[in-house]
Amino acid sequence: MIPKHSVTSDDYPRQNNLMNDQETRTDKPEEACGVFGIYAPGEDVAKLTYFGLYALQHRGQESAGIATFEGEQVHLHKDMGLVSQVFNETNLSELPGSIAVGHTRYSTTGSSRKVNAQPAVVDTRLGKLALAHNGNLVNVAQLREDLLQKNCNLVTTTDSEMIALAIAQEVNAGRDWLEGCIQAFGRCQGAFSLVIGTPTGVMGVRDPNGIRPLVIGTLESEPMRYVLASETCALDIIGAEFLRDVQPGELVWITEEGLASYHWYQHPQRKLCIFEMIYFARPDSIMRGESLYSYRMRLGRHLAEESPTEADIVIGVPDSGVPAAIGFSQASGIPYAEGLIKNRYVGRTFIQPTQSMRESGIRMKLNPLKDVLYGKRVVIVDDSIVRGTTSRKLVKTLREAGAIEVHMRISSPPVTHPCFYGIDTDTQDQLIAATKSVEEITKQLEVDSLAYLSWQGMLAATKEDPQSFCSACFTGDYPIPVPEPMKRTKLMLEKVVV
Repeated sequence: MIPKHSVTSDDYPRQNNLMNDQETRTDKPEEACGVFGIYAPGEDVAKLTYFGLYALQHRGQESAGIATFEGEQVHLHKDMGLVSQVFNETNLSELPGSIAVGHTRYSTTGSSRKVNAQPAVVDTRLGKLALAHNGNLVNVAQLREDLLQKNCNLVTTTDSEMIALAIAQEVNAGRDWLEGCIQAFGRCQGAFSLVIGTPTGVMGVRDPNGIRPLVIGTLESEPMRYVLASETCALDIIGAEFLRDVQPGELVWITEEGLASYHWYQHPQRKLCIFEMIYFARPDSIMRGESLYSYRMRLGRHLAEESPTEADIVIGVPDSGVPAAIGFSQASGIPYAEGLIKNRYVGRTFIQPTQSMRESGIRMKLNPLKDVLYGKRVVIVDDSIVRGTTSRKLVKTLREAGAIEVHMRISSPPVTHPCFYGIDTDTQDQLIAATKSVEEITKQLEVDSLAYLSWQGMLAATKEDPQSFCSACFTGDYPIPVPEPMKRTKLMLEKVVV
């Protein structure tokens, strides 16, 4: 049975959750979600999915859910909170089956409410379907209108549910799972990496541009069993071996017969989100044959070559700026040091500091090492600046700790455009680099110098075809056309920096 989730006090929207508190908001884009799927009869698929989601927690911290298939019966548990808060031994034991689909979410389409938590489960003539989605559709208004015209009952406000309902429509029209999914995907425009559970198997799907990642792993068993996940770090945690990526425009169908591949889109063009490599994905995840830690170190080396400076130490902003800081140190010869210590147990908090606490310098996330920083000329390396609010506070913190010079280096270009493909970015007028020059940002952050990595340097560090990445947040060159009404909600300006 699928439990009915009533709307409770946990279901208030995200804007109320955060109380518009810029003090606690990270100065980073927020990822949409992490997905996980497994077909493994005889294994405890719910627990394996739990650990897979645990490894993907960085991709979304608002809600989590797991659906399992025990023959025709679906068991579902989902709720608001971190993976470790949503699941325990008791509710995991109530999720039997041989197939599981899991999801951890940061909302981009649809507010942060319990009803919008995934997986989305819908009925079809062939049985229930459970869908987990990473990405964002750009034709959501048209798809919603089409579904409503055909009397679909929309329970949530997410594009993910719309994809599931579109599949159900095609299946109910007489198509099998494979044909129904392929027909439905043709109605979807935008970014979607999907894991879809059915009574007979699990699917992994990527949009024709492969904007969001999705990988395949194998479990050591006889016969071979397969795992799907947003990143390879979710395979590592359960002892699965990385097999390969799901390709752009590909559908993999995993059943008792094994893994079958279908290229549902005939002319795919890879456009992996470059921010996955710079910031979103975990540094121990593998993309294109190497860890992202190695790529991020290379970004730092390019940055040091492009924008050298004289200093005594190089520090990184934990955790995402550290690999680039190490690379910067190696290329520049300036010693690397830890200058900021991160409180790793700080998540989202709804207990707001008092004004006096703010004025006294409450530091919940990062604390400086004063004896490391005192009297030093410091290079601080971070992966990006979005609004600039956190960066300015960091600079102030370093100066208060005794740094005599602060030089900021950013291992990506200026973020000048919002994302429409599954990243929660501000409207363009809130992006500091869209409204200010580097010189103006330098003054606002109160740093002695500021330099960004060039767009060319960022792409050169991938050692791949620059055309195989989406870098629209830096250039405004969107690989999938964005409807004008959606553009108008975020694009206030039309500045393009390359």
